[in-house]
Amino acid sequence: MGSGAPIDRQAIQTRRLGLGAATVVVLILLIVGIQSCQSSALTSSLKDYDTGVSSLIQQSDGTGSALFNELSSGAGSAGAQQLRTQITNTLASARRQLASARALSVPDPMITAQRNFVQALTMRRDGIFAVARNIEQAYGSSTPKDALANLAAGMARFYSSDVIYKLYAVPEIAAALHGDGIVVGPPNGVTIAGGQFLPSLDWLQPALIARLLGAKLPAAKGKPAAGTHGHSLNSVSVSGTTLQPGSTNAITASPAPTFTLNLTNSGQNTETNVVCKVSVNGTSVSGRTVIPQTTSAQTTTCDVKLSSTPATGQYTVTATVQPVPGEKSTVNNTLAFPVTFQ
Repeated sequence: MGSGAPIDRQAIQTRRLGLGAATVVVLILLIVGIQSCQSSALTSSLKDYDTGVSSLIQQSDGTGSALFNELSSGAGSAGAQQLRTQITNTLASARRQLASARALSVPDPMITAQRNFVQALTMRRDGIFAVARNIEQAYGSSTPKDALANLAAGMARFYSSDVIYKLYAVPEIAAALHGDGIVVGPPNGVTIAGGQFLPSLDWLQPALIARLLGAKLPAAKGKPAAGTHGHSLNSVSVSGTTLQPGSTNAITASPAPTFTLNLTNSGQNTETNVVCKVSVNGTSVSGRTVIPQTTSAQTTTCDVKLSSTPATGQYTVTATVQPVPGEKSTVNNTLAFPVTFQ
């Protein structure tokens, strides 16, 4: 061995250990950084998914409002074909919303929620298809019994879609967000949009659908009970103020106002499924409510909310208690008022 300075083995070992420790530190920092990026990316994808679902469910709810505005327009048999065309256009919107839902980027924690969300929008599309397919027959001169049953089946799909979205998809979305530590709800958390397509359970019964549409009811078995039948509309009010037929009534247009109809069962019989309707003449804006039962000689009220916000301006608003089976005189069933929506 040649001569020279002695080898400082301790120093070499120390340098080796120092290099190893530094390498470990760098690796740890890299791993932490990667995990942090992955966590941030997941958080962003979860929030983006929730935003996409909320946007689409709000669009779908708007499609539902449009559909029931069309159905409440009182088109009658003369306008049934045009009504079907309108509903077919609404169906096109539902199909686009479903396609957009299927195209969402879905993070793994949202897979189950996505399945239920798509199912809800599928049922809405299928329900609108059933309505479009049967609406003309429901107004037909021959018995509309089968068409009304098919309409009720379509309405049941809407109800089911609301159940699937609210009771399954929404809690699953919330659970996935919570699982990532994302705060949900006010004041500072993310929002999960609610979804309501079917405006009233009244639309689930074929006989009530016929009355809500203003279509011909299937012939009832037997005759109405003996004695007189019918109602008298006494007054109409909004927010506690009684409307006056002889002078212009100012009503706030937004939010969509609710009209309270005061009516008396003027016949000698108990009546069931009594339909109250309010319409803004010259527009498609209207509203309907069904009273389950009225009693002879008794006064009651029903609240009818307009299906949408009317445009500002002057209109005639008509309130009606629709005739019941066996009612012969309808002279007292309707009141009309000049109204300025502002």
